Amino acid sequence: MGSLLSGLPGIEGRVRRGGLAVLATAAAVTAAAVTAAVVPLIAAPAAAFGQGRGGDHLTVVVRHAGAGWDGTYELFCHPAGGHHPDVRGACQKLDEQTQWGRDLFAPVPPGTICSMISGGPATARVTGTWAGRPVDASYDRNNGCEIDRWNRMVPLLPKIG
Repeated sequence: MGSLLSGLPGIEGRVRRGGLAVLATAAAVTAAAVTAAVVPLIAAPAAAFGQGRGGDHLTVVVRHAGAGWDGTYELFCHPAGGHHPDVRGACQKLDEQTQWGRDLFAPVPPGTICSMISGGPATARVTGTWAGRPVDASYDRNNGCEIDRWNRMVPLLPKIG
């Protein structure tokens, strides 16, 4: 016990005299010291761990959506940046829809009954990192469910129709 508390002046002698309250205080001081050492490692930005810029980063590849939208776009959020046509709108929309434990980019579940309407030939692929999780999602407009899924991602994806 002496070596554990040797860095805390006056504590060691009080503990030997049977002061349980002092022992609890010593434990709290030790826990606080450990927390102070660990929290900076947990709270460090992603950039500190070699992930480049940090924050959320998505690459959006759009095809067959029409003039002005087809192409590859980089989107950064937290902080906002990149060459996406609506950086702030896309980041805001994604932030609004992000919920703990829910995959924002999840495909339509198998077996879902969808209306058989076509929303055109547009496709998109979104890859990167969002909310600390890897993203690799494909989008099309082949039925009502896929159109709805696409529309929930506007303005990350282009508004069509």
